Amino acid sequence: MRVAFPDTKKTYCFNAFPNIEKVSKITSPVLIIHGTEDEVIDFSHGLALYERCPKAVEPLWVEGAGHNDIELYSQYLERLRRFISQELPSQRA
Repeated sequence: MRVAFPDTKKTYCFNAFPNIEKVSKITSPVLIIHGTEDEVIDFSHGLALYERCPKAVEPLWVEGAGHNDIELYSQYLERLRRFISQELPSQRA
């Protein structure tokens, strides 16, 4: 509902992806990556998840990336590699 109607404040029972309601309960590091020109999921959703996630690491906002081309941007893989090789292992120590 929030995707189709961005001003929606309530999560309905038929919402297949109630991420905004669950993100505050995550206890492991979270990397949020979102394209600024996403035509399917508005960029504001990525920002909202980041703001509500207690374990979020530095996000990656890919300038100009849409919903289906974000992996084509070089910073996508660079940031993902850094998260996997440095930020995840440091949380285990």
